Amino acid sequence: MSASKPLESGKVRIEPSLNKNEEKFVARRRNSVLQSLKKLQIKCSKDEVPNIALLGSGGGERAMVGLLGSLVQLQKTSSLLDCVLYLSGVSGSTWCMASLYQEPDWSTKLEAVKDKIIQRLSGPGVSWGDSLAKLKKYYYGKDFFSMTDIWAVMVIPTYVKEINEHTLSEQWDQQGKDGKDPFPIYTVIDKQSKQRNKGDPWFEITPHEAGYSLAGAFVDASNFGSQFHKGSKKNKQDEFDMLYLQALCGSAIADEDEIKKLLWQKIKDFFQQKEKILEEMREEQDKRREEELRRERETGSEKEAGFKLGPPEALLHHLSERSQPDPNSPATEECYQVLMKTVDMNLSASTALHEPMRTTLNDLSGGRMKLVDKKEEKLNVKRHTMDVINNLSERIHIWPFDAWMSIIKCMNRWIWGRNYNFLHNMTGEAVHSTLLESETRDFEDAGLLLNSPYLSVLRKERNVDLIISLDFSEGDPFTTVKDAAKTCRERNIPFPEVNIPSEDSEKPKDFYVFKGQNVPTVIHIPLFNVVNCG
Repeated sequence: MSASKPLESGKVRIEPSLNKNEEKFVARRRNSVLQSLKKLQIKCSKDEVPNIALLGSGGGERAMVGLLGSLVQLQKTSSLLDCVLYLSGVSGSTWCMASLYQEPDWSTKLEAVKDKIIQRLSGPGVSWGDSLAKLKKYYYGKDFFSMTDIWAVMVIPTYVKEINEHTLSEQWDQQGKDGKDPFPIYTVIDKQSKQRNKGDPWFEITPHEAGYSLAGAFVDASNFGSQFHKGSKKNKQDEFDMLYLQALCGSAIADEDEIKKLLWQKIKDFFQQKEKILEEMREEQDKRREEELRRERETGSEKEAGFKLGPPEALLHHLSERSQPDPNSPATEECYQVLMKTVDMNLSASTALHEPMRTTLNDLSGGRMKLVDKKEEKLNVKRHTMDVINNLSERIHIWPFDAWMSIIKCMNRWIWGRNYNFLHNMTGEAVHSTLLESETRDFEDAGLLLNSPYLSVLRKERNVDLIISLDFSEGDPFTTVKDAAKTCRERNIPFPEVNIPSEDSEKPKDFYVFKGQNVPTVIHIPLFNVVNCG
């Protein structure tokens, strides 16, 4: 494929070059950086203007607020932010980026933007009704409903205090032709590539395209998530909104057991609104009745409104055969209680099964379940959960019970960030064969592999001269830069030697500079250091 060929919407682009729109932005931005350097009395020619990338690490809410504060200080310090070409983030830092880019030219009014963000973060959360409405959009509007959708609705708003339904390309369009902000790069990883240690796990999402940073395989950002076949778009899906993108980028706040415990509790809290749940069910019934009556009038047929329940079984003996489930009936009450007990059962299993839950499990299984050790208990809970949900799924197909059951299925299958693979069935040697095989790929928080987005800005085409690494990690403040150096050695990517004095491991300084010949210079700034923290 010709390197000069522009990206066509609906086509896969595989070539070692920047997107044409990014190239145009870089040319404009370098001109403005040159002017900013002159104001700082740093003299250089147009060709000598350095490409500077600013990195925000993962770290949840701490990283979100930490990046915001760091950017404010960069701008206060002689407008240094005006010299930055790229702003790239992992996990919690992307939550900050999503908030910033809601405001066109945010870097020119950062103090006011910061105050607005902090006011929102200090305010009330998202209402239950708004969250349920968003869940409904995700559940019915996408080909794949995964843990990431659940995380987006139930967890992300508790941190960012909003449901951001804009898309990345919409946000960038608002910037205008002469946008004054750095170019944003959001990063995740391909789970399958990470697990197999084959292919390119590093995946980036920019306002113009999304794809594999090192393999050089991309699609238009608005088409990420759509179905492709042999390099051409086959089935269009809506572009992801910023709420989903923040969930895709930022979901590794703890280990798997802790996340499961958190999510089961969130699910329980969410669906404990019993009267509101039943009211949603009534509204859905009314819509169905109206739709069926309309069809009857149009066709003259005598279709029954609603749906039919299957034959009753021991577990749900109250579920009688009827054309419409009544929200006030014992059958619906039984359904609700079974689902809530199933959630309780899994919540308890995420720590340990206490005696009351053992009794509940035994009752639900008719005395068939024999509990042994904790590992076996969890397996039994998982199997029994799927039995219950599969049984209910055959009988009940109405909002919001169907979404509730799907959420429980997602929890047991533990699938995150599943989307169509735009490289499916393509041919050629440009990308690793493992990226071409499966129809879907799973994407997850890049912090699970490297908690700072070095690889996105180390693309050869981006020609970055200086990397400023803002590290908000909770543990060893040098892990990210050491791991980046190791990864670059393994992949023959230019990167400076990283040598940390042994005495600094426990008492890190406020910044470090790593440099060398024909490699980018790295300024590493750990949040937790002796200057900040004593």
